[in-house]
Amino acid sequence: MEEKIVQSVQTPCYVVDKKKLKENLRILHEVEEASGCHILLAQKAFSMYALYPLIGQYISGTTASGLYEARLGREEMGKENHVFAPAYKEADIRELNQICDHLIFNSFAQYKKYHALCPDVSIGIRVNPECSTQEGHAVYDPCAPGSRLGVTISEFEEELLLGADSDIEGLHFHTLCEQNVDDLITTFAAFEEKFGRYLSHVKWLNMGGGHHITRADYNRERLVDLIRRIREKYQVEVYLEPGEAIALNTGYLVTEVMDIVKNEKQILILDASAACHMPDVLEMPYRPPLQGGYPDGEKPYSYRLSSMTCLAGDVIGDYSFTHQIKVGDRLVFEDMAIYSMVKNNTFNGIPLPDIDLLEEDGTLRVIRRFGYEDFKTRLS
Repeated sequence: MEEKIVQSVQTPCYVVDKKKLKENLRILHEVEEASGCHILLAQKAFSMYALYPLIGQYISGTTASGLYEARLGREEMGKENHVFAPAYKEADIRELNQICDHLIFNSFAQYKKYHALCPDVSIGIRVNPECSTQEGHAVYDPCAPGSRLGVTISEFEEELLLGADSDIEGLHFHTLCEQNVDDLITTFAAFEEKFGRYLSHVKWLNMGGGHHITRADYNRERLVDLIRRIREKYQVEVYLEPGEAIALNTGYLVTEVMDIVKNEKQILILDASAACHMPDVLEMPYRPPLQGGYPDGEKPYSYRLSSMTCLAGDVIGDYSFTHQIKVGDRLVFEDMAIYSMVKNNTFNGIPLPDIDLLEEDGTLRVIRRFGYEDFKTRLS
């Protein structure tokens, strides 16, 4: 991001690059066109609804993890609107029936309890192929032992799907996290072995999210071939629900150095926080990319980046730089559009970052500025 943009924003500030977003959307649209699948925005990763009309020009709609996201998708994009949750409340089911196209149950118990209240949606069941392809992120692995997500083949009540009065129209699995197509192919083979015989009895298959389709090394040709094969063999509609792929590498978090303290090493105190503004740094954990930053010790000047909260562990990571960092300098974290904005919080009363949009002509548009009332009103 250009230095003049970095210096012009009020920190901390998320900046989303519209040009880069459109590049991702064009890729996803090409996959839809080539394969015949439906791609849905997983709002849990990116809910910047000011951009929903733009996103809706390229892909088929939205998917939600509960009532509020489903409302947002219906109100702000107004295209296909799908929902999955591990469990539903009756009041939510009644509203979801009115605003969603697909509603997916996590268990047959929930299906039996609520399916009669869902006459206006296409009902699906989430299954668990019991095929782990992730390494090092068990917290994000729906196929980990003891997972609550999806019906395993040993618990699958096939009579509810195969019965003459069945209203189940789809199957769903979601097992990936930031992965390439080879892991999807592996997962589908496991799914097909366990559940493939049921595909002739449904109208659609939803293969969830975690597909890094817009990443430079993602093999989109193999993805298109897989989807075509599934559609031709089983005569089902195929859905994908990427979240990260929509806004991958489109966002930044601009922060200012407030102070520098020393305790064995130089520690930068920033007005941005891992705990408040990029929670995945602590949850996954991971070291976010930093514009002009290098691995610790690689360049002459090394620093630990931390924040203004009272949490001792609120550490973003250790980085090195080619030049000395001073109080008042601005630093830019990259790939901050996904998950960071939807998971941020006001712990310690730390202000939420502004949200700005970098237009294609290089101008900035303020989408939202947060203040004291945003902190106060959520607690009263």
